[in-house]
Amino acid sequence: MHNAKGAITPDWKDSNMEATEVKHHEVDEDRPLEELVYTFGGAEPIASLKPGTLLSTSTLDAFAGRLTSVDQRPSQVCDPRFLNPQTGPFFIEGAQPGDTVAVHFVSIEPRNDWGVSTTVPFFGALTGSRETALLNAALPELTWIYEIDREERLVHYQALDSKLHLPLPMAPMHGTVGVAPPLQEVRSSLTPGSWGGNMDTPEMKVGTTCYLGVNVEGAMLSFGDGHARQGEGETCGVAVECAMDSTVLVDLVKRTMTPWPRLETDEHIMTVGSAKPLEDAFRIAHTEMVHWIAQLLSLSVMDSYQLVSQAALSPIANVCDTVYSVVCKVPKRLLGWVTPFQGKHAELRAQAG
Repeated sequence: MHNAKGAITPDWKDSNMEATEVKHHEVDEDRPLEELVYTFGGAEPIASLKPGTLLSTSTLDAFAGRLTSVDQRPSQVCDPRFLNPQTGPFFIEGAQPGDTVAVHFVSIEPRNDWGVSTTVPFFGALTGSRETALLNAALPELTWIYEIDREERLVHYQALDSKLHLPLPMAPMHGTVGVAPPLQEVRSSLTPGSWGGNMDTPEMKVGTTCYLGVNVEGAMLSFGDGHARQGEGETCGVAVECAMDSTVLVDLVKRTMTPWPRLETDEHIMTVGSAKPLEDAFRIAHTEMVHWIAQLLSLSVMDSYQLVSQAALSPIANVCDTVYSVVCKVPKRLLGWVTPFQGKHAELRAQAG
């Protein structure tokens, strides 16, 4: 265990690294379930990272590798209290409330040649749940195993009740990335919110920079929940879950607040809102985009509102978690190729290259 508190560099400047520090963290796949981290907040850091560090690490799948056969059911091999283990938290040196952590995904690669998906009783978008209680019985609990061809970049779907087989494009992503929540809260790794968490957006892929507002000293960054692919909405509640080998660049933007998660790629800027009902998640994401574009283009809020209304795309990230997530996505070319966060995404892209 690192003594992260003693590693703080209070006078860290806005992360202009002369040389990139490289760290590797290996997840112990044989650890007891109860020793893994299933929350954002409330856990001690496993390592301390300087801003500008290139971190390579492994992550476990949502079932911690316990679900491996179509003959198994999640309820048979997993404790429902221990799902979605996270890698972390990592203490980011110099991070203080009011700063922003930037996480750039350099590579995300399935660790194994298989992934797993399931239906879970009273979980998902098309079934009753604890929050939307209905009298109907639960949908059947079933398991699908996907063969992953890393060379051909394919994920192979095999139907259970017929011989239908379909190769689907592999699209690796991380369902969760987040920091400790505000007010010293501890939140489940199944839940998204202003701290990030289980947003489950396919936009969290290689080439994306995720910006997260810092709520506690050191930020306490964690991520996991690797998906070999996932449809927008994650309708049944479970993607093609798989362990990942991932590399990320972790940096820090000082004295810049980020109220809700923001994403940037070479082509788009995005905001993420998480809430229930779904329209409130939509409202958060679009309100955040209106304020962001007003700032970037020196527009009034109403002029920005008009622009966002005509330019935005709204991918639904998930409608199955404890609260839902919606992305507001605007092409940068329509905005004159803006450079948010003092060009941090381009800087990290260059470092990654």
